[in-house]
Amino acid sequence: MPRVTVITRSGQEHSFEANANSSVMEAIRDKGIDELAAICGGCCSCATCHVHVDPVFAARLPAMSEDENGLLEGSGHRQANSRLSCQIRVADAPDGLRVTIAPEE
Repeated sequence: MPRVTVITRSGQEHSFEANANSSVMEAIRDKGIDELAAICGGCCSCATCHVHVDPVFAARLPAMSEDENGLLEGSGHRQANSRLSCQIRVADAPDGLRVTIAPEE
């Protein structure tokens, strides 16, 4: 199983194995990290699962869709490495993926 590391808003680091069939958002919620609202449940319609991908891994992920890009454009916390965790499939992410949960809007 691939490993994912999540850094919370307070700086706490969680490293765990994630189901390859899930999204990074689902993996985070399955581990009980409750900082992601993920209001739309992973439908790419709300941007409440915004994360910053460690730059080492950002370029190794599949490109974001126009919908994901549009939703992130409305964020005051968008960075070059911003992604919606519901749109990153664990199976498509490099093993050891590191993400930091973005500040709340």
